[in-house]
Amino acid sequence: MKIILVSGARPNYMKIAPLMWALREYKQKNGSQTQFILVHTGQHYDRQLFGVFFQELDLPEPDYNLGVGSGTHASQTAEVMSRFEPVLEKEEPNLVVVVGDVNSTLACALTAVKRGVSVAHVEAGLRSFDRTMPEEINRIVTDAISDYLFITEPSANENLLREGTLASKIFFVGNVMIDSLLRYRDKARTLPVLDQLGLKLKEYAVMTLHRPSNVDRPEALKGIADALHRLAKEIPIVFPCHPRTAERIRDFGLEVAFNPVLHSGSSRLMNGINTCEPMGYTEFLCLMDHAALVLTDSGGIQEETTILGVPCLTLRENTERPITIQMGTNVLVGLNPDRIVAEGVKALHTPSGPRLQPPLWDGKAANRIVEVLINNVKN
Repeated sequence: MKIILVSGARPNYMKIAPLMWALREYKQKNGSQTQFILVHTGQHYDRQLFGVFFQELDLPEPDYNLGVGSGTHASQTAEVMSRFEPVLEKEEPNLVVVVGDVNSTLACALTAVKRGVSVAHVEAGLRSFDRTMPEEINRIVTDAISDYLFITEPSANENLLREGTLASKIFFVGNVMIDSLLRYRDKARTLPVLDQLGLKLKEYAVMTLHRPSNVDRPEALKGIADALHRLAKEIPIVFPCHPRTAERIRDFGLEVAFNPVLHSGSSRLMNGINTCEPMGYTEFLCLMDHAALVLTDSGGIQEETTILGVPCLTLRENTERPITIQMGTNVLVGLNPDRIVAEGVKALHTPSGPRLQPPLWDGKAANRIVEVLINNVKN
């Protein structure tokens, strides 16, 4: 059997890596002739968003790097499709595995299905019910054409069944992103990140920001900056800044609002928002694990903070990961500055209560996925 695994953007790497580990382990234990081929589309091509993560997560150099780069959603999706099709022609795989909800996920799934190749979607069934989000369209379409749907939480099962998906296609396996977190958490805790940035344990907050609805609209970005500066009177905020977000901050003339770059080796943390370069996976995991509070618009970070037990404010009006609210530390706060500040202060001054770990978020999701594929995909 020959399997192609597709990665495209930073959120994919932590999901693809456990699958690669599990496939290697299966081959070693069973002497399997299963081949797996790693295709990186190049949707994220910055060294800080690609190369460092591959090294940290013990991922091999991709067998194919499509080098797609940036572009509009339509042009990027089309470019991935046109560059991925020759790979399918040459390799003739039995299965293509896609993860998450980025443009590469949809593009490679659609290309495979049109050539009669089975598709497995890891992290299927999640819904924000907001079709203004490009990721929502990618999720819906990818799920509709996939043969194997691997889900992380019960709401995903409900969503898929409501959309008419056959129950026989759905497999509740847990969360592969948590596989990566649990594998690397101990290592991350030993890194000198806090010392390098002049931080003290549980005496700072962390923010990430990248969604177009937040960073492409100057009024939204200004409102977030206002809320953060007010919240920073309670606690300093460290902001590893995504390259695209940094570009928008410059475009809108908001450099002063987000403060100068906090360089590695700083002796103290400045008041307000302390903007720094993006970090590698384990560095950021260390920063997040030791924080008093996380603010984000990322889906994956909602899940990671749930396991880490760190209070999380999600700067969005909706979430496709409701289990992080039901069983985790996540609070959906939207973009109202007053609400952001109020919930931030509340989180900082309210003792954390008992937490529940979502079912099957135990570090073994990838093994379950590989078992399903080995037992079901035809050679």
